[in-house]
Amino acid sequence: MTITAALVLFAVTWFMVFFIVLPLRLVTQGDAGETVPGTHASAPADFRLGRKVKITTLWAVPIWAALSAFILWGGVTVRDIDVFGRMAPASGPLVSE
Repeated sequence: MTITAALVLFAVTWFMVFFIVLPLRLVTQGDAGETVPGTHASAPADFRLGRKVKITTLWAVPIWAALSAFILWGGVTVRDIDVFGRMAPASGPLVSE
């Protein structure tokens, strides 16, 4: 895996975890009973972005490390999950007769 691929994998993993963490412990303005004029009742009442970013990073790093180790291990390849047999064999020429 190249450095660029590792960075892209980390970015994708980080944002996936971020979208999972984002709605956790969300208190809306409607729930709090204090709706600011001009906003929806579903807007967050006390949104702490920095805390959510820290939680996301703490979860994303080990998940990314596990994914990277699995990819670098190489025990499972694309040919292993080819259930329809559409890929050519790994060894031998790719010439059709």
